Amino acid sequence: MEIQKKGDGSILTVKIIGRLDTVSALELDESLKLDGITYLTIDLADLEYIASAGLRLLLKMQKKMDAQGTMQIKNVRENIREVLDMTGFSNFLTIVDDKKPKFSVSF
Repeated sequence: MEIQKKGDGSILTVKIIGRLDTVSALELDESLKLDGITYLTIDLADLEYIASAGLRLLLKMQKKMDAQGTMQIKNVRENIREVLDMTGFSNFLTIVDDKKPKFSVSF
């Protein structure tokens, strides 16, 4: 797993690349310092797999951000979205659909 972080004051964007499993969830948890962050974006465009430990970490981050600001998850791949939907996590996580239509028709 690779973690890319981009911060600007109280705004933090975290891009997770690869697999979010037991080992990498612990690594991500230890590397994230959310104190003082009021707006957190998690970019999952390049996340290939998420295990239950990764789901627990998303829940932990969501609870922390509910207390101090806002968290959103964007660019969720279809296979990851299916896991979030089947486990019910999509009901309490803020998932932003960044997909734009390939074309538009106007009359």
